[in-house]
Amino acid sequence: MISSRLTIALDIMGGDNGPHVTLPAAVKALQQNSNLFVILCGDENIIGDMLGELDPDLTSRIEIQHCSEHVAMDELPSHALRNKKDSSMRRALERVECGDADACVSAGNTGALLAMAYHVLKTISGIDRPALVSALPTEGHHKLFLLDLGANVNCDSETLFQYAVMGSVLAEEVTGVSFPRVALLNVGEEQIKGNDQVKFTAKLLQDAPGINYTGFVEGNDIFTNCADVVVTDGFVGNIALKACEGLAKLVLEEAKRVSNQNLMTKILAKIALPLLRKIYLRVNPDQYNGASLIGLRGIVVKSHGNASSDAFLYAIKEALQEVHRQVPQKIKDKIESVLMERS
Repeated sequence: MISSRLTIALDIMGGDNGPHVTLPAAVKALQQNSNLFVILCGDENIIGDMLGELDPDLTSRIEIQHCSEHVAMDELPSHALRNKKDSSMRRALERVECGDADACVSAGNTGALLAMAYHVLKTISGIDRPALVSALPTEGHHKLFLLDLGANVNCDSETLFQYAVMGSVLAEEVTGVSFPRVALLNVGEEQIKGNDQVKFTAKLLQDAPGINYTGFVEGNDIFTNCADVVVTDGFVGNIALKACEGLAKLVLEEAKRVSNQNLMTKILAKIALPLLRKIYLRVNPDQYNGASLIGLRGIVVKSHGNASSDAFLYAIKEALQEVHRQVPQKIKDKIESVLMERS
């Protein structure tokens, strides 16, 4: 439980299912955190009808900001940035920018959220581009932070270096790991492997003060607890993440299929149910929902567009944790310190 008052601005209209997912999650978050206030940005008629008769304690911690527009999931980011100034996404970000809210959470169009967040909030001094980062499970009940997940498909070595610094701060603040291990995703562990971009980034990280750079890792090492932060460009990172999500879904579906093949497998599945449930709770993608858009002068968390209500709740919890740990300020302090040492 976080001790002081916190306010989160929610893009209620964003995502594949909009208010049908985001509103129940907001209510659950309020029920679980007595010090939480939410600004619900969206169509006030829809919000009012769906909230119905809530407990007065909850309604006293809700502000509804009516928005006449919303950003479609297939809308061009440039069009949304120019023409959707009264959208629920834009208004939620503006409430962070003006200090009314401590963070923004949206399940909306990723490209539009990136463009709007960059335009409204700007980046921290010393950071050229924001990055999308998310946690993944690894061996031994540890978490690994993978970035970038698609904010920037083309990154030079300096940008990757900045990602490493930001990821290191996030891992330390969110998981409590002291001096997090930072690695670069590459086609091999040997120093001769990889393109010039990755090789030069490795040189920058080797010489960087306060960064625990451990070298290259391959894709099959992501879940082996060999690092706390793995850095790559948004093109590779997005493909890696989607491949991981697809594999997790395949394993779960295959387990269901095999367990229902015949009477014997059904009996065995029933016996193994406690173990299977434990494994499922460990790898359930809902609890890893919420990619943070770090490097901005404010906290923005991006939920999956097709997230369930429980998954969107996890995204809200991620935002609360980053607010509590003052992640943007810690990134600012760290990047300034590293840049000073390099100069």
